[in-house]
Amino acid sequence: MFRSAFVAALLAGACFAGSGAATAFASPASGLAPHRAVYDLQLKDATERSGIAGMYGRMVYEFNGSPCDGYTVSFRFVTQVNTGDETRLADQQTTTYEDLKNGSFRFLTRSFTDEKLDKEVRGSAREDKKGVSVDLTEPDEKQLELAASRFPTEHMLEVIDHARKGERFFESRIYDGSDSGDKTLMTTSVVGKKEMPKAGDPDADKAGAFAKQAFWPVSIAYYNDTSEGDALPVYRMSFKLYENGITRDLTMDYGEFVLTGKLAKLELFKPQECK
Repeated sequence: MFRSAFVAALLAGACFAGSGAATAFASPASGLAPHRAVYDLQLKDATERSGIAGMYGRMVYEFNGSPCDGYTVSFRFVTQVNTGDETRLADQQTTTYEDLKNGSFRFLTRSFTDEKLDKEVRGSAREDKKGVSVDLTEPDEKQLELAASRFPTEHMLEVIDHARKGERFFESRIYDGSDSGDKTLMTTSVVGKKEMPKAGDPDADKAGAFAKQAFWPVSIAYYNDTSEGDALPVYRMSFKLYENGITRDLTMDYGEFVLTGKLAKLELFKPQECK
């Protein structure tokens, strides 16, 4: 039910709790900070075609690593879905490893319904001269050569860089292991002007020491790479991104239904030092 593209966006978007404006795109590792963020999910809207009468849940995101050893993400997205006739428990669990220095990416996503495994996608990808070389082991063994793409953290570093330069619109091709891990996605990112949190904003209050810092409103639309003309996005995500990297006030638009994600808890970990 839920696209891995959303997972990738959040994995990248929430991992830049750094030292503020001093962090540069040319030295991305200095802007990454290990942390754990928890988001409460609510259904904002759903079409009759979606078959969803109600939905709520929770997302938990944990980021660790170092510039020398690469970065790992553990992510869990759990929702209870009411169709009117029955209630189902959907559980998506994703782990990734991204080595920015060497241009490699590993991923594993397991999707469960009512605690039964529905799908497992596992593989790795690496940047090469021709583009991106992908090795899949689940659900089927497959080797692919795809167009040159950015991996999730690379892409969000690009968003941060454009935002700091005041460049409000750009497009990128990404590879994030979505769906069956066998294709790239085109993205269109729109970054608004910096804003200050409004007084009494409960979502901002959950950001702790970062609650009163300015943020960028960001919207990223994901398209199938084979789409032509004025194709509709297969998924759209918007969020508030602080310059120190805290991400909150999420909206996830899957077309037939829309979810919101409010920051419930944020915990920063001690950065790992290179040995």
